[in-house]
Amino acid sequence: MSSIVIKTVGSAVNASSFVSSKFAAKKALKLFASPRKGRYTEDQKLLVETALQDEIRYNNMDIATYRWAGKGKTILLAHGWESNTARWSYILNDFKAQDYNIVSLDAPAHGRSSGKQFTAIMYAEFINVVAKKYKPDVLIGHSVGAMSHILSLYQNELPSVEKVVLLGAPAHFTGVFDRYKNMMGYNNRVSSELDKIIMERFGKPVSYFSTAQFTESIDAKGLIIHDKKDRIIPYEDAQLIAHRYKNSQLISTNGFGHGLKDPSLTPQIIEFINT
Repeated sequence: MSSIVIKTVGSAVNASSFVSSKFAAKKALKLFASPRKGRYTEDQKLLVETALQDEIRYNNMDIATYRWAGKGKTILLAHGWESNTARWSYILNDFKAQDYNIVSLDAPAHGRSSGKQFTAIMYAEFINVVAKKYKPDVLIGHSVGAMSHILSLYQNELPSVEKVVLLGAPAHFTGVFDRYKNMMGYNNRVSSELDKIIMERFGKPVSYFSTAQFTESIDAKGLIIHDKKDRIIPYEDAQLIAHRYKNSQLISTNGFGHGLKDPSLTPQIIEFINT
């Protein structure tokens, strides 16, 4: 959305809060959780059509999965917000050359998976279901996909997972949520009610959902990659995760942006997986 549209929508939500702050906050949360893109374009479909496709049924939802079979380590890929499995096109051939068994999934309300709204909590459940089926050795996630990998590891027993690669991962949901509130210009009535709704729906405060904190109890070896000029997730988030995630290393880049698709990173990821 353009800045003008964002300000207009934010102002409308703020105005409705003077009638009902709860109603306004529910509208704000729906906006936050509703991706505007992430379904497949015709070009992107060409990539996933090369994979073995499957749908796993979970809580009346279909989890779309894709597999490029190999005899090596099993890698589970989780994309980020408003994306889909096609985001991994830049690295697939290199992984195939290593004969990895590559598995990817589409997040809720993304790609070919079911749903109209997204939460990292539901994404973590999707990951758990897929991981139980394919038993991955390595988890690789971008942005909220990385956060969901860690949440899934924290909440579930996934004994097959030996290594985790976090690309542009947020350190905590608090920062993500605060940036959304600030971008929309929500007033205190809306912001406070949003926090209350999270507590009501998930039984935990916003501050509970912390990638950095969850990594403290994870034994799998970690590789954190983050760009110093990331405009979506601040570089400080990577530093916080690296500080808490004792069994990890941090690779800092400069100029690769939030997407981190630069080919120079691929050999480093492969070396991490293979050693």
